Amino acid sequence: LLLWPAGGELTAWRGRCPHADVPLTEASFDGKTVTCPHHQWGFDGASGKCVTHLVRNALHSYPLQVAGDEIQVDVGPLKPARTSA
Repeated sequence: LLLWPAGGELTAWRGRCPHADVPLTEASFDGKTVTCPHHQWGFDGASGKCVTHLVRNALHSYPLQVAGDEIQVDVGPLKPARTSA
């Protein structure tokens, strides 16, 4: 998930909600906060921290660099998605 928060720098995040582990493909972004469509949890687009609940859940960030007209994101080794309990 690539975000460019208002007044900030481009950021890269794992595209899954850390609360419900659902994809953020249908999430909304108002220039500051990413809102998960599943339970409406909001995460700061610059820091990844949850801004709607007093929890430590945060988006997982990835390092990125811009090389010419490419955005390169280092996602590290791929891991399978968690299974539901």
